[in-house]
Amino acid sequence: MKNKRSGLSRRAALQGGMALGGVALGAMAGGALMAPPTLAQSAGKKRIVVGTHGGDYARLLAKNVDEPFLIPKGWTVVQDQAGDPQRRTKMLADKRLARGPVDLHALSAVNMYQLHQAEVTAEIDYEKLKNARYLLEPLKYPYGVAHLYSGIVGVYNPALIAPVPTSYKDIFDPKWGDKLALIDKQYQYTLVAAALAAGGSANDLEPGQQLLLDCKKAGMRLYPNPEDFAQAMKAGTVGIGIAMKARIVQWQNAGLPIAAATPGEGALAFVSGFVMPRNAPNKAGAYAYLDAILEKGAQEAFAVDFGYNPTVTNAVVPPALNARIGFTPQEIARLVDLDYAFMDENDASLRDWWEGELKAK
Repeated sequence: MKNKRSGLSRRAALQGGMALGGVALGAMAGGALMAPPTLAQSAGKKRIVVGTHGGDYARLLAKNVDEPFLIPKGWTVVQDQAGDPQRRTKMLADKRLARGPVDLHALSAVNMYQLHQAEVTAEIDYEKLKNARYLLEPLKYPYGVAHLYSGIVGVYNPALIAPVPTSYKDIFDPKWGDKLALIDKQYQYTLVAAALAAGGSANDLEPGQQLLLDCKKAGMRLYPNPEDFAQAMKAGTVGIGIAMKARIVQWQNAGLPIAAATPGEGALAFVSGFVMPRNAPNKAGAYAYLDAILEKGAQEAFAVDFGYNPTVTNAVVPPALNARIGFTPQEIARLVDLDYAFMDENDASLRDWWEGELKAK
């Protein structure tokens, strides 16, 4: 897994982290837009406005970051909740403002790259982050701070699906009919996973697009978000698909009768982090927040509460938990990264295909 900017291997760093004393290393959900912050609200020197997903991720940011590490220091954190596409669109529109309304935005690594290429976000000055010394070096993006990571793996109900899937090819099989389901908001990762299943690659998606059309013709279902997908899995309406391993662990903890299957082609790596708009109104507050998300205690709490792996080397995940949320050294060696530059160049056309061809059929 290569960082497109640094050229360093993220696999090597993750393997190195697993070798530390306990297993050091180590989110996301959709939600409705809460009252958006006004310019006056974000102007306070001790107020930080954070654009984020809603749901459990927003709740856990408050629990594991704001309450223990920021509020005691006098900071007030205001969350501006909306989905990724809506917030990215707003960031582009707000680019023209001398003073923007939001200090930080939570995004996937590919979206962080895209916004930086569009000259919307600022370079990160890691000298201002005391916890940056613990951040896995290949995840030290110049355009954003990596918060958590997981992988896109197979998820299935053993009572409905046999034999056990061992690859993306096994999962993206029209034979499953309407028992196969996908999550709409994960379209970028789904397109690449399907490409790998069909013999393509992270920048050769056409074989996967045809496979997806074949699966859709056979009855494949699409759900708008992970929560709806999980409900369908719980009800037995569907029995197989792909999801972040962290999500699968959460669903297992909630009692869903499901199992995870790491694909033989190599799981797609998913990294989530935060970017700072160039016109962020409170950059000092933004850096305080970025340092807080990298706190050892915050990272360990997210591993327990949310099933994502930490991105700092001083966070220790108990072996029993790591066995559920983490990856073996062999699986880490096979992790597949998205081609960020390819996605940046082709995202609009891919989204048009997804909406106009796949979903419309």
